[in-house]
Amino acid sequence: MIVTLKRFVAAALVSLGAAGAAGSGFESVDNGRFAEAIKSPEVCLIDVRTPKEYAEGHIEGAINIDVNAPDFRQKIDGLDRTKTLALYCRSGKRSKKAAAIAEEYGFHVIELNNGYINWKTEK
Repeated sequence: MIVTLKRFVAAALVSLGAAGAAGSGFESVDNGRFAEAIKSPEVCLIDVRTPKEYAEGHIEGAINIDVNAPDFRQKIDGLDRTKTLALYCRSGKRSKKAAAIAEEYGFHVIELNNGYINWKTEK
């Protein structure tokens, strides 16, 4: 049986979630794994930095939902739960906070371990 790309990506994302980060249900991944995951239409890419930081540069296709904004939980709660959330911030601290919150709302989450700073450096 031929496995479609969509099924392959879905299986890969499930395996990412199964591994998990220590003490959590989300996984912090390196640039390579993050870059591969965000190619999938089944993934929603979210920059959790401030709008100012986002405006200064972001990963193409990312939407901006500031983890420190008062309406962060409301915005996360309104997203499609069938999608995996791929979250990043500047260095990884805020995205881990955001990932834990998104997970509370029932999302499958991956997080860019060392943030946008590392992403820009390696690209």
